[in-house]
Amino acid sequence: MILRILTAAALAVLSLASPVRAHEGHDHGTPPPAVSAQTAPRAEAQSALFELVAVARGPSLEIHLDRFDTNEPVVGATIEIETPAGPAIAVAAGDIYRLDAAWAEQPGAHDLIATITSGTDIDFLTATLTIPEAPAPIVAEGSGWLVGSALATEMRDALSVDLRDRLSRNDPALLTVGTIGFALGLLVMAVFRRKAFVAAGAVAGLVLLFGGSLAVAQEAGPIPAASLRDLAQRLPDGSVFIPKPTQRILAIRTVMTIPADHARIVEMPGRVIPDPNASGYVQASIAGRLSPPPGGFPRLGAKVEVGDVLAFVASPIQTIDQSDLRQSRSELDQAISIAEQRVRRSETLVKSGAVAKTTLDETKIELEGLRDRRAAIDQVQVKPEALVAPVSGVVAASNAIAGQMAESNAIVFHIVDPSRLWVEALAYGHSGSFSAASAEGEGVEAMSLTFEGAGFADRSQALPVHFSVDGDTRGIRPGQMLTVLAKTEETQTGVALPRTSVLRGANGQDIVFLHTGAERFEPREVRVLPLDGDRVIVAAGIEAGSRVVTEGAELLNQIR
Repeated sequence: MILRILTAAALAVLSLASPVRAHEGHDHGTPPPAVSAQTAPRAEAQSALFELVAVARGPSLEIHLDRFDTNEPVVGATIEIETPAGPAIAVAAGDIYRLDAAWAEQPGAHDLIATITSGTDIDFLTATLTIPEAPAPIVAEGSGWLVGSALATEMRDALSVDLRDRLSRNDPALLTVGTIGFALGLLVMAVFRRKAFVAAGAVAGLVLLFGGSLAVAQEAGPIPAASLRDLAQRLPDGSVFIPKPTQRILAIRTVMTIPADHARIVEMPGRVIPDPNASGYVQASIAGRLSPPPGGFPRLGAKVEVGDVLAFVASPIQTIDQSDLRQSRSELDQAISIAEQRVRRSETLVKSGAVAKTTLDETKIELEGLRDRRAAIDQVQVKPEALVAPVSGVVAASNAIAGQMAESNAIVFHIVDPSRLWVEALAYGHSGSFSAASAEGEGVEAMSLTFEGAGFADRSQALPVHFSVDGDTRGIRPGQMLTVLAKTEETQTGVALPRTSVLRGANGQDIVFLHTGAERFEPREVRVLPLDGDRVIVAAGIEAGSRVVTEGAELLNQIR
């Protein structure tokens, strides 16, 4: 019983020593979510041109000035501010402006009027900087006895932020008071060697420790504004607080949303193919053995010109074919001998006048034909077929190996002009008529396409559509898979945003970040449709005139 009474008495002392903030009893409406970490006093102002944030840093004012629509820092501007101490001009330090403001250390509301001049833009902004008063301890009325759950509340209030900060910094005054209280507790335990009095001594030491600590903390006052840290953090309502210096580091940029009519875009799978007029196959017309030309077979990627000999194909002769050739050669040799004799006899008869000269000429023509047929048979065994390049380009594929047997119609080489490539896409549920198109893929930047034509063949319930690649074709290759975005004649209304603005939320829904305050960003669920290789259309979820984050949105989404 004695132990309980002493414990309650000690907690009552702690409750009397705990600070309580006074409140005037006014209802100011629902305030925005409070920032969980301590931040310096600040004021913000906005206009159609500029956005200004003034942060009190002790006896100076730190000013951040950005473009309202893009959130781009304004450098080299002139900022003249009407302060409680009179007009003053802020000094530029890179993208930050500073102003001596001894008055900023005085608690209360300070009205500021800023005149901003940047190039040809002149604007006036008004803001109110509120410096909070130092909290004063107020003794709570009543007996101070704590029961039930009130014990945890009073102990939490006693361990204030200031006290924890001083404990972390090993404040000498706090350590001195704690040491004295602990020594007194040990003295009481040494004098009274009874259990109840030992507990009483421990309670007395705790009372002196916490009471003295609170007294030191209250006497020292709040942490100076100059030492407060502005931390980027996720707020309870899901929005994100990003101080202006952090926005500079993350390079946050925004854009004003303006709904407009955009041509409807159809997304199709596609792949890169060679231009049919600038590519070709090298095939063997007969089956035979491959052999290289002088200098060897062309390697992959080698440049070739139309008409260049790339390989030879020597046709092998089968045994039965060789027997037929020998028989034909013998018959031709015999016919040639008979024809030669007829020619000699005809020449003799022509001289005697017994035979007309036309007979001699016919015999000579017959002899020449027999000799040509005999030479052709000889060439069948020794003259190979030359494989030549049908177009100019580079060797995209090669199946040539010396001594390899090539079948008839086999593709030995594939020649492609890399500067002339097409894209073949498959259109599902569409007529296949497009005015413009673009394509993108993994590791490939968005490129412009020109519609060449569409087929009518049913290929897996889709129509093949051909596009030619405009401009530079470096970085893409035949066979590479792409996503084709083709523009139709239909229109749809929405807000066009860069694809980097749209993120995937935790629930799988598409989200964007809205810049709702100078240092606040709110996630908003949206419904998007493809527009082109770089942009999407937000069909629902945001209103006109909103500021949407276009750069740095992924970094905002990672802040917790």
